[in-house]
Amino acid sequence: MAAFIVASLPFASPIKADELAAYKITGDGIAEPLTGSPGDAVRGRALVLARTTTCILCHSGPFPETRFQGDLAPDLAGAGNRWTASQLRLRLVDASRFNAETIMPSYYRADGLVRVGRNFAGKPILSAAEIEDIVAFLATLRD
Repeated sequence: MAAFIVASLPFASPIKADELAAYKITGDGIAEPLTGSPGDAVRGRALVLARTTTCILCHSGPFPETRFQGDLAPDLAGAGNRWTASQLRLRLVDASRFNAETIMPSYYRADGLVRVGRNFAGKPILSAAEIEDIVAFLATLRD
C-alpha cells in the first residue's frame, strides 16, 4: 500500500493529527516511506545531530565532531545492520509499539500521548519527510 502525505512546504501551517500520512504496519515495521519516496541521508544526519530532535541527547554514534552524546539508548553505530529501513521507520513513528515504557518519543503520533508539551499537542514532533530523512541516514550506518 502506497503511503500518501499532504505536501508540506517550509513555513506552512502546522500539521494536524488528522493530516498524518497513512501508513500500514506489517510485522515489526512500516515498509513504505511515509512520503512515497526515500528520504535524504544528508538531511537525516543533520536532524539526528540537531538538539531540537533530541536523538543525540539519548543516543551516541559515529559523530566525533559532536560533544555530549547520550548513553541512555542504543548506540546508533551499525543501526543499518541491526534494523531494516522498515523497522527503523516504525521505531521513529511510534517507539512505544516495541516498549510501552520507553522514554523515546513517538515522533509521528498525535493521539493517545501523555505529558505532551503545549507546542506539540495534537501534532507530530517530526514531519513525514523528516522521518524519511532520518531513516535514510540511519540505514547508512553500517559496521
